[in-house]
Amino acid sequence: MRNIFTEEREIKRPTILHALISMLGLIAVMMIGIVGFGADPHIPMFIGVIITSVVSMTLGYKWADIEQMMIDGISKAMQSMLILAIVGMMIGAWLLSGTIPTMIYYGLKLLSPKIFLVAAVLICSITSLATGTSWGTMGTMGLALIGIGAGLGMPVGPTAGAVISGAYFGDKLSPLSDTTNLAPAMAGTDVFTHVKYMLKSTILAYAIALVFFGVYGFVHVSSGTVDSSQAVIIMDGIRDNFNVSPVLLLPPIVVILAIALKVPAIPGITLGFITALILAPFCQQGVTIGAMLDVSLNGFVCETEIESLNDLLSSGGLLNMAFSILMVMMAMMFGGIMEGTRQMEVIIEALLKVVKGPAALVGATEFTAIFANAIMAEQYISILIPGRMFAPAYREKGIHPKSLSNALESAGTVTSCLIPWNTCGVFIATNLGVLWSQYAPWAVFNYTMPVICFVLAFFGVTVTKMTPEEQEKADRGELV
Repeated sequence: MRNIFTEEREIKRPTILHALISMLGLIAVMMIGIVGFGADPHIPMFIGVIITSVVSMTLGYKWADIEQMMIDGISKAMQSMLILAIVGMMIGAWLLSGTIPTMIYYGLKLLSPKIFLVAAVLICSITSLATGTSWGTMGTMGLALIGIGAGLGMPVGPTAGAVISGAYFGDKLSPLSDTTNLAPAMAGTDVFTHVKYMLKSTILAYAIALVFFGVYGFVHVSSGTVDSSQAVIIMDGIRDNFNVSPVLLLPPIVVILAIALKVPAIPGITLGFITALILAPFCQQGVTIGAMLDVSLNGFVCETEIESLNDLLSSGGLLNMAFSILMVMMAMMFGGIMEGTRQMEVIIEALLKVVKGPAALVGATEFTAIFANAIMAEQYISILIPGRMFAPAYREKGIHPKSLSNALESAGTVTSCLIPWNTCGVFIATNLGVLWSQYAPWAVFNYTMPVICFVLAFFGVTVTKMTPEEQEKADRGELV
């Protein structure tokens, strides 16, 4: 009796039809699972792995070969998964030590009645940078700012646009964000290189948003006093439950210095974690090393009488990062098979017949990421799948993987909220109570970011060639 899993057969080169069956099969199950049934993306992605495994077996590959491809794919993202794990531990430690509450407290002090919309962008930027989550920022500070804007008589659309612009700016640049770690992992570079490379285009889009909201606010905000009572409640809640001190800003300063000094990502983030562990018992009353170890594993749960503060500060922990880590594993299993069986190569060859120059490659990457956000309705997938698809093309053209990771974040991360049926769009409508038609026109940062990245690609700002040494590392599958 034939054993199709172990028998030796002639291995055939895949055609575009084989590759499309794998890709369209994944897209179909993702749409049905996420959009149709509201499921998380992990199991639909695994079903996609099954589909491409079957396609690979029809090409003559044994199961042992396919299994090794999956393992090889996962191994390429191992550093990213380690970083995500350490980031989870660090967030828990930063919360209990008072580092993140201190950052939010000082950020709230920027609120000014005369520049409400600009302040809303800045507050959400600081909060998102501190927590690494656009959803947490929008669901807490965003709600408070929507209420303040309503008291001022500000239309809900501009207020929501300012909140979303700030939240996604912080999410895009924060080393604590899972998408900020996913993008370089898919591209083949490290998170610090990725963050630094994003700065020019991101700051430009951010400046445009700040100017826009500054002018709009100056023209339209009434001269009355803003009702900032909700923000005051959160500030008072932080002050009543945490010792707020400039000393607690030391952990993020350590991480920033590590980035500046080109310390590798894992030890750099670990230094921020260790600094919080050391400071916590001295800065927060009753906090022990045992409690710090517990929140590093299980996450921090904020228990106050202020529900919005509890939502904002309950996060972190190694176990809570399992969602993102497992998502990376599933995606890399799929990507490993697609790459190992050369199905990815066939797709890229077809695309490269149309895409000629580096700028066009950046544009194709962004289009694919936006398309993934619309079709598969999940922010993670808009980074994972295009990242695995285009990484070989960037290497072939000698373009640094940081150019790819920048394009992925400039389109995949920030445009997810612009798709009303995407999980991010649904979250905003549900938690902020603002319709897509109300906020989308005002999400200035989100729709200018991919445009700026694409335009700057023509001037070589968001496209960088690899040195011969970097090309050798990329060809060996090492981070560049």
